[in-house]
Amino acid sequence: MTDTTQEPVHSSNQTGDISRSYWSDVWRQFRSHKGAMAGAIVFFGIIFATLLGPWFYNVDATFIDIRSRNQGPSFDHPFGTDQLGRDILARMMAGGQVSMAVGMTAMLISLILGTLVGVLAGYFKSLDGPLMRLTDLFLALPLLPLLLVIILLFRDPLNAAFGPEGGIFILMVSAIGITSWMQAARIVRGDVLALKEREFVLAARSIGTSRTMMIMRHILPNVLSPIMVSATLGVANAIITESALSFLGLGFPPDFPTWGRLLFDGVDYLQQYPERVIFPGVAISLVVLSVNYMGDGLRDALDPRIRGR
Repeated sequence: MTDTTQEPVHSSNQTGDISRSYWSDVWRQFRSHKGAMAGAIVFFGIIFATLLGPWFYNVDATFIDIRSRNQGPSFDHPFGTDQLGRDILARMMAGGQVSMAVGMTAMLISLILGTLVGVLAGYFKSLDGPLMRLTDLFLALPLLPLLLVIILLFRDPLNAAFGPEGGIFILMVSAIGITSWMQAARIVRGDVLALKEREFVLAARSIGTSRTMMIMRHILPNVLSPIMVSATLGVANAIITESALSFLGLGFPPDFPTWGRLLFDGVDYLQQYPERVIFPGVAISLVVLSVNYMGDGLRDALDPRIRGR
């Protein structure tokens, strides 16, 4: 009697269908999260406004017009002007570009460091203790005083090497990234410890898969979910930190606007012109709130225990 049972064939097309099905499920779950969708619309709307706005509102953010200083919102200046006559709407768009660039770049630095430390600590038992003690040490350090010390120590050398704008940008993103990788490292380490004992990892190890290939092909793809969630939250944390440093006067130079710098410049005129503080404050709040909602939606969409409910 002939056995007509056939083994399933896993073709590349089927693999592609499985991948598309997975990401379609993720998108469907993310789309069902109303807060995440609203956050995504607000976040990308602000990005498009800061990037494309200067093409339509062609006003130089650094142009000084003393005769138009301290004006309220008008047709010529929708957000008013500051104490030097500079257009606040143009400075808001230029400051948004800088704040977003700082947030994205610092997030990438912290994510790379956190993922590297988490994977090494979780996969290599001999490195777990030293790397986690290093993580605990960074967590125990007070963040704001540490950032202040880093900026005061390295600001002048970097400004001399890369100019006042390039130097402070490199310093800000490096300082924020180096001091904000710890949470991502702890999350990734926990997931790697669980994945290391899974059947597919043990099977790959039994056929002689190298450690580097194991990490790249089997470990990292399966810790993508916490990495993406940490990325969204890292953007919000970096923007808040940059705004706090700029508000303290330790960020970018006065002629290089950021949302935090606009807050710093508007504090002295808070009673006479409260809109100077309200506009950048609302922009920072909207970005941080929208990113947090997007992080919640990604967490729910990428968690297989929640997706599909």
